Amino acid sequence: MKTRILVVDDEPDFTSLLKMSLEAAGYYEVREENDATCAVSAAREFGPDLIVLDVMMPDLDGSEVAALVRRDVLVRDTPLVFLTALICESDAPRGAYSSGGNTFLPKSLPLPKLLDCIEATLRDSRTAALSF
Repeated sequence: MKTRILVVDDEPDFTSLLKMSLEAAGYYEVREENDATCAVSAAREFGPDLIVLDVMMPDLDGSEVAALVRRDVLVRDTPLVFLTALICESDAPRGAYSSGGNTFLPKSLPLPKLLDCIEATLRDSRTAALSF
């Protein structure tokens, strides 16, 4: 069974490219959502193993979407990874920042490093779930 990833970003070209790239890796089923106000309902419907969120979006930014996800009983435990144009790979140690349990990655991160971070986030999430 493939890992399900929901990508939420207001740029359809970006989400389409990311979907194509992730699915080409062969391990992921990806759904795109370009309207941040629909992110929680898309997550509830799709049941992702991980949500990738853009930080800067109109209507709701990534932190607002994350707060809505965390308040929803059906999807609140879904790991979140933020992608942002606000940082570049050289700004982030090992390609990622972490804050409040969430990972922040630069949009410019090469695909192999993004895949590594996705897998690490999923592993950490599974380990945390087993410890309860």
